[in-house]
Amino acid sequence: MISGSELRKGIMIELDNVLYQVVEYQHIKMKRTALAKVKLRDLNAGHIIEKSFQSDDKLVRVRLDSHQMQYLYTEGDLYYFMDNESFEQMPLSADQLGDAVNYLKEGMSLEVSSYRGEVIGVEMPITVELQIVETGPGFKGDTATAGTKPATLETGITIQVPMFVNEGDIIKVDTRTGTYIERV
Repeated sequence: MISGSELRKGIMIELDNVLYQVVEYQHIKMKRTALAKVKLRDLNAGHIIEKSFQSDDKLVRVRLDSHQMQYLYTEGDLYYFMDNESFEQMPLSADQLGDAVNYLKEGMSLEVSSYRGEVIGVEMPITVELQIVETGPGFKGDTATAGTKPATLETGITIQVPMFVNEGDIIKVDTRTGTYIERV
């Protein structure tokens, strides 16, 4: 249990059997008491709510279990992962993975967070290296400034890349923003 005055950005709490992560925290002093104004992100649904807590309110702090897992393969709508310690295989749906499905490559390791045996989410590496399977040609003098063109990557996602990048090239992509970083 933690009090309302101990809330900070990033802390996970449970309210009415729903898991929330503190996204923003603001401490407000009032005449008689202090107030914590917070924005909370629902870890299951993804929406954000605003709440206020008195400094003496008691809240349930949640600690997530994290496991290093390796992505194995996809079968239908399920993505199969293997726990690196117990070698157990676990299927996850696209809803549980979120945007991570756009960057998954076989053999990739990532952090899977769970609470009471239920998967909450995955933490991707900041950058991944993916091969370009389809892109248009880049012509010299096509634009007055450095231009971009769409490119489809081996995972199926389409991103904007510089004109000098060609099919078959391996590029580094930022998984947080989905943007091109560099050619590898």
